[in-house]
Amino acid sequence: MTLSELCEKDVINVSTGVNLGRVDDLTFDPEHAVVTHVVLYGRLKLFGLLGREEDTLIPWGDIQKIGDDVLLVDTVAQIISKQRKRLFKIT
Repeated sequence: MTLSELCEKDVINVSTGVNLGRVDDLTFDPEHAVVTHVVLYGRLKLFGLLGREEDTLIPWGDIQKIGDDVLLVDTVAQIISKQRKRLFKIT
């Protein structure tokens, strides 16, 4: 399976039944050549003009099944927080 085929699949959390989104990227350990996480980019805010929400990391070991249309996971999603750029620094 290629990354482009994996990106076409919806990610469903089997414990809650929530559709988490689609796979956008993978992280891997270059030292051991192992995929470590599936990355789901945050949703766009106002068509991307106001940036994105935080990205979600799902450990590769939490994937239960890769089907034809979906990726079934049983996880507590880990959110990656980004540094926010601010126009005005109000303290």
